Amino acid sequence: MLPVVILAGGLATRLRPITEKIPKALAEVNGEPFLAHQLRLLRANGFERVVMSVAYLGEMIRDFAGDGSAFGLRIDYSFDGPAYLGTAGAIRKARPLLGDVFFVLYGDSYLPCRYADVEARHRASGRLALMTVFRNDGLFDASNVEFAGGEILAHDKKRRTPAMRHIDYGLGVFRAEAFDMVPDGDAAPADLAELYARLLNVGQLAAYEATERFYEIGTVQGLRDTAAFLMGRSKA
Repeated sequence: MLPVVILAGGLATRLRPITEKIPKALAEVNGEPFLAHQLRLLRANGFERVVMSVAYLGEMIRDFAGDGSAFGLRIDYSFDGPAYLGTAGAIRKARPLLGDVFFVLYGDSYLPCRYADVEARHRASGRLALMTVFRNDGLFDASNVEFAGGEILAHDKKRRTPAMRHIDYGLGVFRAEAFDMVPDGDAAPADLAELYARLLNVGQLAAYEATERFYEIGTVQGLRDTAAFLMGRSKA
């Protein structure tokens, strides 16, 4: 399985006061930090190498997960530094740790999907990147992707249309050279959504439609839903 970079550097303001003293990745879910659940899911799906892209209280994440051996993984860390780089800028900085092709996963996402199938779809596409999408119909969050015939036709988090019935699922696959499109250095933060838009415009964005619902801890309700799902899994 390809390496994966987990984006865990955000301020998590929507989870305050939970995240006033801890990073979002360490928010408690069923008695342990969310990150523990996420890392176990990755290991169960064949992952071996993880890069944690961190910023806000990132040292706490490193102190908890360490080198990853407790989870059967090898974990490295990439810190934003004094300036917030944005999601795409943070990945560009972490690129030397990731190799030629890698997954990108949001640090607040728990995704019970078929990761090996996602990797195979990207490889078969021959494109620079792939976005996973889910038929959401505005149910779990605002839909932001128009998807038809196995292809993404439009993706925009700000200018949504009625044709956008899918949502960015929270998992991507990239060839490293895709991040040549991201400005280097500590200029204005570069967002991953902007890179996805550039790749779509030049025909370099493939798609994989996940059929399993996504779970996230970006909001208090999302935290509750994730806890309930994981509790149900543990009793199954």
